[in-house]
Amino acid sequence: MTISAGDTLPDATLLIFGANGPEAVKMADKVKGRKVVIFGLPGAYTRTCTAAHVPSFIRTKAQFDAKGVDEVICVSVNDPFVMAAWGKDTGAAEAGITMLGDAGAEFTKAIGLNWTAAGAGFYDRSRRYALYAEDGVVKVINVEEGPGQCELSAGETLLEQI
Repeated sequence: MTISAGDTLPDATLLIFGANGPEAVKMADKVKGRKVVIFGLPGAYTRTCTAAHVPSFIRTKAQFDAKGVDEVICVSVNDPFVMAAWGKDTGAAEAGITMLGDAGAEFTKAIGLNWTAAGAGFYDRSRRYALYAEDGVVKVINVEEGPGQCELSAGETLLEQI
């Protein structure tokens, strides 16, 4: 079942590339008592993700901060090494966006937003989405219907909704 507004985000273990290598991050710890934006996308270094989706959150990061958002988190079904490099290459890390790898698609499957495009080599990847949650409860969620689309899930769209 796909997560909806009013639902509580499930806990899952994701990975971040820390000072000493990969570190486990519990989603429950990230969201408890906090206001967070989470956006998910099919893959690091892919065209729409790199050229449109991540940049939309880089552009809006300061405005989310001004609205009291504690953290903006990018989730992709990739390993933490790739997510760290991509965060550096796109400027997302410098902008203060947390880049989390959902290497086994644990979180992505738990929120019901996994999909497969075998021809592209994508198995259990994330659909493109953006959500806003307070204390782990989803207040707003926008999910794109098709690949390559990035309007509903763009930072600017979510910013207007909170």
